[in-house]
Amino acid sequence: MTYPDSQPDVPLLSHPLQLEVLEFSTYALVIDARSPHEYEEDHLPTAVNLPVVDDEEYAEVGTKHKDDTHRAYLIGVEYSLLNIAKQIKPLIANYSKNDRMLVYCFRGGKRSKLWADNLRTIGFEVDVLPGGWKNYRRWVRASLETIPQHLSLRVLSGATGCGKTRLLHALGRAGQQVLDLEAIASHRGSLIGAIPGQSQPTQKYFDTLLLDTLRKFDPARPVWLEAESKKIGNLQLPDSLHNAMHRTTPLHVSAPMAERVRLWREDYSHFAADPLGMVEMLAPLKPLIGGEELACWRALAAEGRVDKLFERVMTKHYDPCYERSTKRSYKEAAAAPRIELSSLAPEQIAEIARGLASRFA
Repeated sequence: MTYPDSQPDVPLLSHPLQLEVLEFSTYALVIDARSPHEYEEDHLPTAVNLPVVDDEEYAEVGTKHKDDTHRAYLIGVEYSLLNIAKQIKPLIANYSKNDRMLVYCFRGGKRSKLWADNLRTIGFEVDVLPGGWKNYRRWVRASLETIPQHLSLRVLSGATGCGKTRLLHALGRAGQQVLDLEAIASHRGSLIGAIPGQSQPTQKYFDTLLLDTLRKFDPARPVWLEAESKKIGNLQLPDSLHNAMHRTTPLHVSAPMAERVRLWREDYSHFAADPLGMVEMLAPLKPLIGGEELACWRALAAEGRVDKLFERVMTKHYDPCYERSTKRSYKEAAAAPRIELSSLAPEQIAEIARGLASRFA
């Protein structure tokens, strides 16, 4: 695909496969012409869903296509023109003739063409993503296997509740490059890590969001992130990123138990209000911790001794589990520099973050 000489400095998405379109953020509007359920599973980071046919219409056309291709296309085009017409005034009319647009569908075929032809008739410059979402998905997978190899990762390890996430956020405020995997995954990464009111993205959309973050990093500067297992909730990390994390020497973060319990009260306030609910979620750990320990947790929860419950869950399960995992996953774990947080107060964490930013600049 060739672009006008008047835009020679506009970057192309070129890592590691060539998508032959401009950087997504260059476009005034990115249109996903697929059905809503396809869009929900995954879509380009900046895309707006303007379906040529909705889910029911898509199913109807697909069913008809098996018996009568001509009739299926007739129905499909009828639905398409009506749906496109509905979007012209409320959305498309807000853009000027100088705005450039990108359109894609599943393979860059008929649904993209319907939108592109109409937009070009209006006078817009329109690019169609070659190969559509299917080609984009190949590009995402290939990029996720390549980019982490070129990043300088700084991994924060440490037991649950020691303030790693807060330190990570403070590093971001101090101007450092931060990869918050748990935020992207909408999960805190443990059996009880689900965030109330938030569902996790699909695996494909997690990959999209992760790549969108990775591509913004400067490989000449460090990227800070927390140590994570292969899975965060229901989502899998790319092998290349997981392997790259474990090739580093982590920085070990620790904090006093009283501070860790206080952090749990803040971050897991829903479990402070419903400790029995938390214990029931931890019941699958019985083969690991034993029936006697699980019974102890239930008793503490029933008595409302939340602080003691939080402390015991950490010391009897999470701490030893994390220690074993760190020793197994990080060859240099024994040599890890120590970051002692005597307090998890924001001002101290900010001070530590500034020191780390200076040290690893």
